[in-house]
Formats: sequence, structure tokens, C-alpha cells
Amino acid sequence: MANLNTRYLGLTLKNPVIVSSSGLTDSVEKIVKLEEKGAGAVVLKSLFEEQIRFEAGNMIEKSDYPEAQDYIMNYLKNNSIDEYLKLIEDAKKSVKIPVIASINCMTASEWVSYAKDIESAGADALELNVFVVPTDRNRSSEKYELLYYDIIEKVKAKTKLPVSVKIGYHHTNLLSLVNQIYFRGAAGVVLFNRFYAPDIDIVRMKFTAAEVFSNPSDIRQSLRWVGMISSQADKIDISASTGIHDGVAVIKQILAGAKTVQVCSTLYKNGVDHLKGIINFINHWMSEKNYRTLDEIRGKLSYKRIPDPAIYERSQFMKYFSGFH
Repeated sequence: MANLNTRYLGLTLKNPVIVSSSGLTDSVEKIVKLEEKGAGAVVLKSLFEEQIRFEAGNMIEKSDYPEAQDYIMNYLKNNSIDEYLKLIEDAKKSVKIPVIASINCMTASEWVSYAKDIESAGADALELNVFVVPTDRNRSSEKYELLYYDIIEKVKAKTKLPVSVKIGYHHTNLLSLVNQIYFRGAAGVVLFNRFYAPDIDIVRMKFTAAEVFSNPSDIRQSLRWVGMISSQADKIDISASTGIHDGVAVIKQILAGAKTVQVCSTLYKNGVDHLKGIINFINHWMSEKNYRTLDEIRGKLSYKRIPDPAIYERSQFMKYFSGFH
């Protein structure tokens, strides 16, 4: 059996398969089961800045006392953070695998102070899930990116925890963005976030949510960038996410240069027992290929290590469609 030990964010994982932030990681009972099924680490369900602000807004609107606004906001924040800290503490007492906290944040305001509380509760690392929809046509892309840097810098000033940043792929220059994220003190980056997307129901004439779960084909969104970023920003740890549904996808991402992968949709679709199948496949494939450790294959097919790196740069289907008339 191969040695699947992996270093990510300075932590030692028994294998590179992390269960990402979701309803699968919102209770101690679920986290214990994920460890039993073979998870290398878990990212707790996110503490949502946006959700708490929304709930506070609804409560404030219903209140007859405008002066209660601060009280309501602080109550909801403190209640949510207390529950979250309790989850961290209880999870750390119950499992041996790394427990990574997650904050879904939109601003660099008072939220950054929670990082210290999360560290005190015993979390092994902190994943910042950052995304702001650019809605202002007069605001440059650089100014939107500055928000990411501001959040990272302020969080790092509050905690010694290793920090990773989960981002989307809708950026002008991802290589530069990741490089700047590293310079601001982040130890890792998660490629990529899967955001809520709206859809339109033409029968009921209303907005609905688009498909929530990823599909195996979605791996194409991250595989190219894992291969390129791992080659050009090689001091930051990469965790590949989205479209990773089986052991084949895990191997692909490791070959491209990922330190770890994050799975979610496939566990909703196939059950948490599927974790065992993923890990067994990795072991079987490595044994067949006579590889003993993941370090032997990590980045073997990354941008800088293949004969024709232009494969990663190609953006059109010229070769594919040239045979069709």
C-alpha cells in the first residue's frame, strides 16, 4: 500500500482527500463518520457573514425600536460565533484529522476579529471563502482584488493559524492574484469556489437556483489552473476543488500539482462511503504504477514539467474541430 501522507498548510494529512465546507461538516457526528470513512481532513461548514447580516436586517425591519439595531446585530453575530466555536472545540476532541474552520466573508470589517477566537477554539487552520460580485462598472478590477488582500492581511494580523483562500476563476489574471495572495501571508489557495448561480423558470416566470452540485466534467475549470499556478506560484499550497468525483480526478489534480483535493458533491450523490472507494483507487493506481508516495507524482504533468506547456495555454478547439466538415 502506498504512503498517501500529505503536507498541506503546514499540517500532516493521512491522505490528500479533504471534505469541503458544506452541510456534510456541520456537526460532530458527521465529522466523526467522515474520519471513519477515510477523510484526510475536513473544512467546517462556513460561518456566513452575508447570512447573519441578512437575518439581522430582517429582525431589525420587524423591530419597532430602531435603537435596538446594534443589539440585534451583535446578538446574532455572537450567537452564531459561539455555536461555531463550540463545533470546533467538540470536533477537535472527537477526531484526530485536521479540522479547518471556514469564514465566508464579504468585507474586512469586524469579522476579522473572529479569527483569533477560532484559533483559541483549537482549529488547525482557517479557510477564507471570499467573493464579491463586481456590480459597479466604474470600479476597476484592481479595486475589487484589493478587498481580498485587505481581508487576508487583517486576518493574518489577528491569528497565527495557517490561512488558505478559496477563490473563483472569474479573475483577469489568476496567476498574479494567487501570487499576491501568497505575499499577503496566505499559506494556501483553493481552486475553485462553486458559487450560487441563478436560473430562470420560464413556466412560473421567476428566478430559481441553478444546479447546486458539480459534475465530473467541471474538473476542466480547475485542472488547467492547478497545473499553471503550481508551476509559477510554487510556494503556495494548492487544494483543487470542483468536479472531483472519483479517484481518477484526484490523481489528475495531483499530477497537475495540487497538494490536496476537496470533495463534496460526489458525497451527496454517492454517500460518504464513497470516500473509501476514492482512497482505495488512489492506492491501487499507485501500486500498479510502482509509486510509493504522492510526492513522486505531484506536479509530474504540471505546466513546467511537460515537453509542450502550450497545452495549458491553448484556449481554442482548432485541432479538435479541424477534422469536422
